[in-house]
Amino acid sequence: MPQHSDIAPRIGRKKRLSIYLDPVLSDRLADHADRHAQSRSMIAEAAIASLLSPDADERREAAIAKRLDRIDRNIQRLERDIGIANEAFAIFIRAWLTSTASLPEATQAAAQAKGGQRYDKFLEALGRRLAKGPQLRQELPEDVHSFEPADASSLRKVNGDVK
Repeated sequence: MPQHSDIAPRIGRKKRLSIYLDPVLSDRLADHADRHAQSRSMIAEAAIASLLSPDADERREAAIAKRLDRIDRNIQRLERDIGIANEAFAIFIRAWLTSTASLPEATQAAAQAKGGQRYDKFLEALGRRLAKGPQLRQELPEDVHSFEPADASSLRKVNGDVK
């Protein structure tokens, strides 16, 4: 039977725990320990303490909220970019429809061939612009609603918003 004096020094010591890890997880733990110059035991202890701490759920929730905020900002940027593209396209179509006259049937075949060539050149220019930039969304201020071009009256005329 152990004596009281034999037990006293063991109270402050850490207890040994043997666990089995998947080989991939074990390798990742060893790599992490090597990179941070810490023992695998210390890293495992910190991970378990973090998992079992009373505020672990709050920290996970905060991390998830941070990720969701980042995703929300990305979606807002995408919505902004799509809005810009839609408006630019609408302005172009309106200007094109109001300024392009109908062609006589005799010249339509030649005009369609020329249109095909112009379209191919447009696609090449678009490809270059997308590859090298700058993109239209980068040229516009973040808050598009506060954007008022220097010559707003000409833009309104193209849009058909003349008052």
